[in-house]
Amino acid sequence: MSRPDHIAPPESDEQEAPAPACVMSFNASDASGAGGLGGDVATIAAMGAHALPVVTAIVLRDTAEVFEHSTLEGETIVDQARSILEDVPVTAWKVGFLGNAEAISAVAEVLADYPDVPLVAYMPSLAWLDEEEQHSYMDAFRELVLPQTAVLVGNHTTLTDFLLPDWDAGRPASPRELAVAAAQHGAAHVLVTGISTSGQHVDNVLAAPQGPITGEKFERFEASFLGAGDTLSAAMAALLSVGADIPSAVGEALAFLDQALEAGFRPGMGNVVPDRFFWALPPEDEEAAGVDIGTYAQPDEEDPQPMPRPPSKRMH
Repeated sequence: MSRPDHIAPPESDEQEAPAPACVMSFNASDASGAGGLGGDVATIAAMGAHALPVVTAIVLRDTAEVFEHSTLEGETIVDQARSILEDVPVTAWKVGFLGNAEAISAVAEVLADYPDVPLVAYMPSLAWLDEEEQHSYMDAFRELVLPQTAVLVGNHTTLTDFLLPDWDAGRPASPRELAVAAAQHGAAHVLVTGISTSGQHVDNVLAAPQGPITGEKFERFEASFLGAGDTLSAAMAALLSVGADIPSAVGEALAFLDQALEAGFRPGMGNVVPDRFFWALPPEDEEAAGVDIGTYAQPDEEDPQPMPRPPSKRMH
């Protein structure tokens, strides 16, 4: 028989273990599990934090393409967030695809009440939306979310279209130029991914208006992936939630993404999905895979750096 609500639980002599850091993610529900809230929850859990998922929209898609989406009412989004925020302390935010301008406004209203909590905002490709929806979404995101953003994450092409829509210099925009454009709307940093370089590598650069801060080059994968941007930004949010500084969080999150992509799998007939639990190999596979299994538990306060990770393919 269940205990009546008005009766307090019995006191225990054993002290409860400390709760992990909590990251609230505002994102769409994506039934593929590759990106959206499913991807965020898996990534944040793999990093040793606890995800607080707030549904902003429902995206109908498979692992190859998006068909359509439906956005929740702003009031419903706000109510989801405030119900848990009155109970659970949050130490980082992750913002993904929010649906439309109304949803962006609703999320921004919540974020504004917690200005000291770091926000990682991910701008996905919106090519599947019609042109009017794209412009409305990006305008609202620039005005309402960027002023509260610690790190804006996105593919080089996507961020150029978002931050410098009239760019016509005859060359790709540099990470610094994108950071300057983002700073004009209030964002402190940009993490620009997928920058094409000569040879078989892509560059990923964290930049501020003053210039590049850090970055990593990775070998180019031949496969097409779904959910990489959500994985990277959610990993960053989890690292910031336990006190890592932004440059360190970028390096660790990129290493995590690289390994998740290398271990990726194809669940259907479309794109490859990152394996966020690549490090949790069965004991008999450790030697064959050459992976030194690490743990993604929350570090102690004296050492805010993440726990050891398996080696990555990063290029120094």
